[in-house]
Parts: sequence; C-alpha cells; structure tokens
Amino acid sequence: MLVSMSDKELKRLSVLQEICDQRISQSQAAQLLHISERQIRRLLQKYKAQGPAALAHAARGQTSNSKIPEELRLKCLNIVSDQFHGFGPTLAHEKLTSIHGFDISVETLRSWMIAANLWIPRSKRLKRPYRPRYNRDCYGELIQIDGSHHDWFEGRAPKCCLLVFIDDATGSLQHLRFCESESTFDYMLSTRAYIEQHGKPLAFYSDKHSVFRVNQSSKKDTKITQFGRVLNTLNIDIIFANSPQAKGRVERANRTLQDRLIKEMRLEGICSIEQANAWLPRFIEQFNLKFAKTAFNPKDLHRSVTETPEKLDDIFTWREPRRVTNSLTITYDKCVYILETTEENQRLVGKYVEFLEYPDGTVAIEYQGRKVTYSIFDKLSQLNQREIVENKRLGSVLAHIQQQHEELEQHNQRNRSQKMPSRRAQKAAIQQRNLNPVLDLEMSV
Repeated sequence: MLVSMSDKELKRLSVLQEICDQRISQSQAAQLLHISERQIRRLLQKYKAQGPAALAHAARGQTSNSKIPEELRLKCLNIVSDQFHGFGPTLAHEKLTSIHGFDISVETLRSWMIAANLWIPRSKRLKRPYRPRYNRDCYGELIQIDGSHHDWFEGRAPKCCLLVFIDDATGSLQHLRFCESESTFDYMLSTRAYIEQHGKPLAFYSDKHSVFRVNQSSKKDTKITQFGRVLNTLNIDIIFANSPQAKGRVERANRTLQDRLIKEMRLEGICSIEQANAWLPRFIEQFNLKFAKTAFNPKDLHRSVTETPEKLDDIFTWREPRRVTNSLTITYDKCVYILETTEENQRLVGKYVEFLEYPDGTVAIEYQGRKVTYSIFDKLSQLNQREIVENKRLGSVLAHIQQQHEELEQHNQRNRSQKMPSRRAQKAAIQQRNLNPVLDLEMSV
C-alpha cells in the first residue's frame, strides 16, 4: 500500500524505528521530536500495531470540514458569468456581498474565477507587444525629452530631477540639466540653452506630463500649455508618446545615466546642482564619444535661431491675460499692478493685456508688443508696526486689521495662489531687473 507522508512524519518514522532497534531511548526520542515521552509511547504503540501508515495524518486525502459546498460555488460562478461579466474578483466580491448576500472571501472567489477561466491573473496575461521602431534618418529630426527623478547625489544633496534631451537619429545626448523639479520654467531654461547651442529641431518627443499637454478636463478649453505655446512660437512641433516604451531611447538613456553619471559625480566630488550643471558638458562630450552613432542621413535638420536675444526673452515667459480696470490696474497672483497714467495707457481700460513672468523672476506687462510701465501694490505685504505706533489716531484700527491678517494667515487664507506656476527655477536665476514681488516674498520667507 502506498502511503504519502510529510517530512515531519518521515522524521517521526525514522526516530521510532531507532527506538525499536534500541539505539536510543524514549527520552532521547522526545527531545529529538520536541514532544513529550507520553506522546512518544502513544506513537510507538500505534506504529507497532498498524505500521508506518499509523503515522500519516488521518485527514489526508479527505474532504476538508470547512470546504464550501459545491452548490454555492456553482451558484456564485453562474452569477458572475451572467451578471458581472468582465468584473475583477474584488469588484465581483463586493457585488456578491452587497447584492446577493454571499459570505465568501475575495481570494476564494479569485481562485474559483481563475479555475473557471472567468479571470486571468496578471502574471499569466500576454504582455502587449511593442514593435521596434527604427531611428529617424536625420540628426535634429526628432529630439526625445524627459525628466528623471532620482537620488543623483547619493545623499550628498537632496533628490532632484535631471532633464534629458537626446537625439533620436544618433542617440547622442544633446542637453542635460539638473533642477529641483520638472517644472515649466525649468524646461524653458533647458530648451533655450538647447536651441542656442544646436538650433531648432523639427520636433520634440515627450510623455504626457502636464508641462507639455493639458490633461485636466476643466482646462480643455485652453488646449495648449505655456511650454506648448513657446514651442509653437518657435515653430517646433511636439509629439506625445502613449507609453514609456514608445520613447524607449530616452528611457534607456535615463537608466544608463542613473548608473554612470552617479558614479562619475562621486569620483568628481560633486555635491550640488550648481556644480553638476557646470560639469555636465564634459560628461556629455565623453558620453557621446562612447555611445553616439552616425545618423543614416548626414543632413542636419536643425534650423538656425533668427530671433534676437530680447525676442527670446519674451518668448520664454509665462503669459497670462489680464483685463485693465477703470482705475488702470490689473491683478496677478494677489498683487495689484498699477499702470502709469499716460494717454496710451488710458486707451487700455477694458482691454486685455498680457502679463509676462520670466524664468529669472522678473515680470512685465505687454500690449500688442509694447511694454507697459507700471508700479506695484502688494496686497500681502506685511504691516510695519513702527508706522502703526507713529500714527496714534489710526493705531487701534490698524492693530485690529493686523490681527485679522494674522488670523487669515494662520488659516492659510492669504497665501499666494496655488494656480500660479512653480517658481523653483526662478529662485536660482535672479538677475538685475525689477524683481517679481511674489518671488521676493517667497525667498524672504
């Protein structure tokens, strides 16, 4: 007779046989099996009477006492196949519990559905095939861009993002830049540095990040992002990839950079974004010498930049339309900008002007290509307590106003607008121009 036994039962069999052969005592056997001597005597008695089969578990091969009835299993599977076609195990379990009142576990239902071919686990699904795409023929025809968030400095500096521009035809790195986040201003700075060095490519190839594409349904009427407007002005197309595999060249480049670039910076002792950005051109040159290849067609499709530096300054900006009030003011990010009282500006009442915010933190107001002079009134500027004390007649009133402002600040009701652009890139590029008061206040805090 064939008897199936577990490893634990086989060990018991060998120990009991040694007792029968008088090689060990019952006390020694109890210590080996971690059971009592009384249990050893019971097992030995059964072993001598029935043989090795007595040591096998009596329930082996028998139906479990907690097994769910077959009728209930068939009933659940019939309901799932008829009413919940296409449902996953978790959702089907919720509906079976709430609608039909069945009391079974999710994993039990999952195993039933897999056995009945009503659900295919992810590990056994056929992976979507991604057909390889040949490289573009010409250098500058298509530039893949992406941001890679990683611990690039291995703890020597905070985690940051690396913006990568790679040519599709040659696989050569065109531009690298470290930044704190993958923001619109950071892409503006990188794109301007790219076109000033190489010229304008035919198209950029990117993912569907909100910098490149309007993703929120509430903003569908906008149809174009700030970065998209910049590329449209420069006559550069942008193509969106539907999957990471579609832009595999830049993704593979990110993986290579996360290995090689990190170790190179460790050897160079680079510990900050500023040091890394200053050193990156050397790394790009060495990288391209090793990994870049020749394009199929030697023609360079980059176009020369015909815009003046001043024109490029105005193109690479965050632009928002604002309506001029009767008092010659506009509001942007809770700051009031007062237009200079001139005959030309008087004609702007009721019309829309464009508010320009530059990557370096400066601002300007423009109407049909003409810069409009202005002064600033910051609604969130803090009160000066010394002026309150000097003005004794208004001191109590101003003290009450100040208290109200402080209460609003504590409830986060007087912060800058959350809809405004991220200004991390601006804080690292301040130059000698009229500073944006919004940015000035953020830096002082």
